Amino acid sequence: MTGVLIVLATVLVQVMLVNRAPLPGGVTPDLVVLAVIGVAMARGPAAGAMIGFGAGLLADVMPPTAHLLGQYAFVLAVVGYLAGRGLGGSAVTTVMACVILAPLLAAGLGGLISDPRVTVATLTDQVPLTIAYTLLLSPIVMWLSSRTMRPGYAT
Repeated sequence: MTGVLIVLATVLVQVMLVNRAPLPGGVTPDLVVLAVIGVAMARGPAAGAMIGFGAGLLADVMPPTAHLLGQYAFVLAVVGYLAGRGLGGSAVTTVMACVILAPLLAAGLGGLISDPRVTVATLTDQVPLTIAYTLLLSPIVMWLSSRTMRPGYAT
């Protein structure tokens, strides 16, 4: 229940505050990915996939949305599962790998379904900045998950 509340609050903060912040490059950090990673690392792969799918659907229907319903849900479900499995071994490498994977997977999925917003400029300009901004905030998730996580990953 706590994980659901964390992700719900994060989606609301993302939509109401972070997406409106005028950061250089016109992109913002993705707090929802960080919340899903943190919950998945604490709860395991099955819970991570479910919480990622729910958070993605919630983010998909929150305005302003310009992509297909379920696109972000798929991305966050995959990221939640991989974070719950301990993708990189340690908490640091897991968070870094998932933060890098999420926007690349979203852009790749957008390219597969012929999303007109996915261009070479998106991949060279916006995706690296999103990854950089999100990685700047990732130590918070690593610190919080290390405080609540049991030794080793839940299976």
